[in-house]
Amino acid sequence: MLSLSHIFLFLLVNISVVEVLGVDKFSRDDFPPDFVFGSGTSAYQVEGAANEDGRGPSIWDSFSHSGKMHGDDGDIACDQYHKYKDDVQLMVDTGLEAYRFSISWSRLIPNGRGPVNPKGLQYYNNLINELSSNGIQPHVTLHHSDFPQALEDKYGGWLSREMVKDFTAYADVCFRNFGDRVLHWTTMNEANIFVKAGYESGFLPPEHCSPPSGTNCSRGNSSTEPYLATHHILLAHASVARLYKEKYQDQQHGFIGIDLFAFWFLPLTNKTEDVIAARRAMDFQIGWYADPLVYGDYPDVMKKYLGSRLPAFTNFESNLVKGSFDFLALNYYGMLYIKDDSSKLNMEVRDLDADMAIGLTAIQNDISVNKFSIEPWGLQELLEYFKQAYGNPPIYIHENGKRSLHNSSLEDEPRVNYLHGHIGALLNALRNGSNTRGYFQWSFLDLFELLGGYESSYGLYYIDMDDPDLKRQPKLSAHWYSHFLKTKGVSSDGFIKLEKNLTSFSHAHFSQ
Repeated sequence: MLSLSHIFLFLLVNISVVEVLGVDKFSRDDFPPDFVFGSGTSAYQVEGAANEDGRGPSIWDSFSHSGKMHGDDGDIACDQYHKYKDDVQLMVDTGLEAYRFSISWSRLIPNGRGPVNPKGLQYYNNLINELSSNGIQPHVTLHHSDFPQALEDKYGGWLSREMVKDFTAYADVCFRNFGDRVLHWTTMNEANIFVKAGYESGFLPPEHCSPPSGTNCSRGNSSTEPYLATHHILLAHASVARLYKEKYQDQQHGFIGIDLFAFWFLPLTNKTEDVIAARRAMDFQIGWYADPLVYGDYPDVMKKYLGSRLPAFTNFESNLVKGSFDFLALNYYGMLYIKDDSSKLNMEVRDLDADMAIGLTAIQNDISVNKFSIEPWGLQELLEYFKQAYGNPPIYIHENGKRSLHNSSLEDEPRVNYLHGHIGALLNALRNGSNTRGYFQWSFLDLFELLGGYESSYGLYYIDMDDPDLKRQPKLSAHWYSHFLKTKGVSSDGFIKLEKNLTSFSHAHFSQ
């Protein structure tokens, strides 16, 4: 859309006059009282108990057991299935106001359709009750990269329209049983990355790919399947949202949305073709989902470049998808610099990366010249973009965190500085009119990372996976976040100030 292009160019041109460095000192009281701060995990990454109490296999069980995660899997993970009471108490000690987690479709309805597993139902009721009784808001995601293997085997999962019906029935079970205590529902986590990793490159389940994108998959079509899966995901999200709004919302008074992964893209140079390429990257990353949700159709540039490979909405479908959310959620970690590479459009067979016609992969990996950046102001610019391009919808930051190697060092100063910088940038965005409603640090615990197994870490709390008791140990970032959440009316200027005051925090206080 021409108007959105003008907005994007305006943001780039005026970036120097926007306060984007973040605030140095701030406190919890600088944020609105109804703004919520929390942390998050997902079912396969923390629950464990993969073969207990009637849980069925998910696509992640099949994938991790194939040995493609360096021998790591989520069979035990953090064992939150058995340790949820201790973990909720740890959340209370930390000062979390909300906990974002996902429901395992495979635990609740093992075959994806049919009978509900009473043990799975009991577990999620227990977890939600424990959170609610301790004053912690449950924010629930229905699909966090995993779905029952039975549905992949039966009809190909998200490549089939049957998934819309089964996902809606699964959501109905969740709304009916948990909606009296859950006010915030997210249908899909990182829908755009889920289809890219699972249906284009195939390096994550359900492992669909074809050349040129991937060569190690036994099935798939990288040129068409990401777009087909996305189409069905959008229809399923809209179906679930309509179900909630028509059947449950008046009684339960909750909200429903969808989660997207987002980089903030900047042109590598000020050349016109690079500026246009950065805008195109935003359309393919964010507009792919946000345009149908806000405007009822895919971005014009996608329709132009993809032709018949991009599914078309009927009028009924367009109206169903348009406006089918109460909030949008974003997972944000950093920025990427984009270079135009329109030569990719001449490829005989194109995948999603080639369709974008940008230099992305090489630049992302070119850390030595700082083409990939975790500067906090990128988050502020991303929120400004949503304000200008999509009418300033309610937004939750569902994931924001810094990766480190998984080791026993509890002195994670870089993570402290990362969190301090990004929360400060978020405060700037709010002061500039952003309609952001909450922030969730990723992740609460060191867990099974979907991009690195147990080799990488984002957690506030360290877990030695070789320890039979899986003891949770607070890192410096846990102390900092707790200090920020609990110390009302006192400015936080990050690591330096906290370092001088750690005497008031003891590792014993947080240890379980």
